[in-house]
Amino acid sequence: MVVSRRDDSLYIVVLDDGAGGADAARGSGLAGLADRVSSVDGRLDVDSPPGGPTTLTVELPCAP
Repeated sequence: MVVSRRDDSLYIVVLDDGAGGADAARGSGLAGLADRVSSVDGRLDVDSPPGGPTTLTVELPCAP
C-alpha cells in the first residue's frame, strides 16, 4: 500500500498478487468501497487484468 498527497488530493494505491478479474460493478465488496469513496467526492479505479495483479487506486479530496 502506498499513500501520497498531491495538491488537493490524497491517493491510496493497493496492489495484490492475486489472479485478477476483480470488478467493482459485479456486486463484490469493491462495489461498496466505490460507493463509500464516491460519497466523499472521491474516485476509485480498479485495474485487474486476468492473471493479475489487481491494483486499486483511490483518490480523495483533502484540504491543503
